[in-house]
Amino acid sequence: MVRSSEKVDILTTALVEQAPRSKRSKWTTLKLVTLFASLFAVAFLHDNFHYGKFLSAVSSGHGVAKLCPQSDTLYPKSHARLWKSLGRDFDEDAFTTRAVAWLGGAVRIPTESYDDMGPVGEDERWEAFEPFHDYLVRSFPLTHKSLTLIKVNTYGLLYEWKGSDNTLKPLLLAAHQDVVPVEPETVDQWEYPPYSGYYDGKFIWGRGSSDDKSGLIGILASIETLLEKEFKPARTIVLAFGFDEETSGLQGAQHLSDAMLQKYGQDSFALLVDEGSTYGDIGGSIIAIPGIAEKGYLDTRVKVSTSGGHSSVPPAHTSIGILSRLLVEYEANPIEPHLERGTPIYSTIQCVGQYGKNLPAHLRALVKTSVHSDRALRKLEAELIKDLTYSALIGTTQAIDLVQGGVKANALPEEAWAVINQRIATQSSVAVVQQRDTDVLKHLAKEFNLTYTAFGLAISAEDGPTAGTLTLTDAFSTALEPAPVTPFDEDSAPWQLLSGTIKATYNAHRGLNSEDNIFVSPGIMTGNTDTRYYWNLTRHIVRYNHQDGGNGHSLPNGIHTVNEHIPANNFVEMIRFFSTLILNADESREI
Repeated sequence: MVRSSEKVDILTTALVEQAPRSKRSKWTTLKLVTLFASLFAVAFLHDNFHYGKFLSAVSSGHGVAKLCPQSDTLYPKSHARLWKSLGRDFDEDAFTTRAVAWLGGAVRIPTESYDDMGPVGEDERWEAFEPFHDYLVRSFPLTHKSLTLIKVNTYGLLYEWKGSDNTLKPLLLAAHQDVVPVEPETVDQWEYPPYSGYYDGKFIWGRGSSDDKSGLIGILASIETLLEKEFKPARTIVLAFGFDEETSGLQGAQHLSDAMLQKYGQDSFALLVDEGSTYGDIGGSIIAIPGIAEKGYLDTRVKVSTSGGHSSVPPAHTSIGILSRLLVEYEANPIEPHLERGTPIYSTIQCVGQYGKNLPAHLRALVKTSVHSDRALRKLEAELIKDLTYSALIGTTQAIDLVQGGVKANALPEEAWAVINQRIATQSSVAVVQQRDTDVLKHLAKEFNLTYTAFGLAISAEDGPTAGTLTLTDAFSTALEPAPVTPFDEDSAPWQLLSGTIKATYNAHRGLNSEDNIFVSPGIMTGNTDTRYYWNLTRHIVRYNHQDGGNGHSLPNGIHTVNEHIPANNFVEMIRFFSTLILNADESREI
């Protein structure tokens, strides 16, 4: 049994205390830590955006419930008969069989994207997407007959289901076609071949079954099913399917964004839903955590250049030696994480504190008191940052991921460099992190007598003696600011619609009639999706996969590793979610 005296994270302790005594092993503890972290991870951090009412509640010291208001469950009304008819279909084994066939067939077509791929038209590996496009046409005939399809940069798919009311802003649903490559040496570790799309009666197996062909096929399956029911939308629905999300979206989503901005204009969509977080059991309650923001990132290249020569007459420090000292300095001085009020992660903590019915009383009191007590806030922060995952969610992280230097054992290296990947907390910025990177190495540049240039600015004196140079740059010119935070207060109609749809879907899939079966909390994505290119299309971006993520894995269902899979029941629920969202959005005149 895990006790608080063992200095285990208090939130983890709350979860562990719920486990049966026979299960309270170290393995169980780790599994619960990972579960909470994975659910927490897909939902956190800041911005000074639409938090007026939130900050007002904090400063006035109102109760926790004020900080985590819940929407009403939202069932389609004018489309109620259609929605119930769809629900009966979704409950049938025959529909599960059909859904499994749709997704399994998609998985059987490898659509891998690689970091080193050249532009479309030059790199033949992009041609792997052609048979996938053919498969979509065969599998969803009504969709391809009724919707307009434009191919952007050859393999980006932009569908439009034209609505009858041009005054309504369209609904935008996004997903990506590509998958992470399967390492050849891991193939024999898979339960079933990675591109088999095998169905064992419970799970659909294979690369992309969860990330993200389930989302893409789930969207198309919901539309195909609605078309079979002869549904005609009032609100236009747009689908944007990139093809290189796993490699930063430069060929896919970036071009799709340009196409949508040209066709629809800025702030032209009522709501955008892309892949993201899930729902699961936190503190004894089912909580969904749609991502309302994403961390930013910066890859800082640290390069040291010195004179070369024969290694038999070495200087006191080679470029590699100097670089090593610089990297040690980085790791010895990380950016300290601080829990702040008015950030999405703090909102999530408040929601868990309010609705996690099995949380210990002392934890609930600490979370609530932190609203108005700085001391309680710091105590809560201290507990959270004991755990590596929580610390990463709260603050800006850094990881030295690349290093290179030297070409021969008997030649002094003239250049050595490393790349530090930094994921920027939403209450920070690229400029703040660049300044910190610059400052942390200043004294070492002076100590080693290096001419210092950081992000294009000369830091050291121009005409002093030098033993070499130190240069900091944006390694790949891909620095990204933290995403704008999606409004999530009680006045945000898109957030209320999404939250109500999540609740309606969850209840309907289980035949539940009562309220409060699932709660919805704002959260953050620690990674980045294709939505990084869509900020100008709408203020209302959420990153959410409606499926049960409570399986104890840091990445649900084997995402990005061996044995990726998804329960067929989860996939059917995902189709139900998209169908309900489309019908609710079609009825709404508030978004």
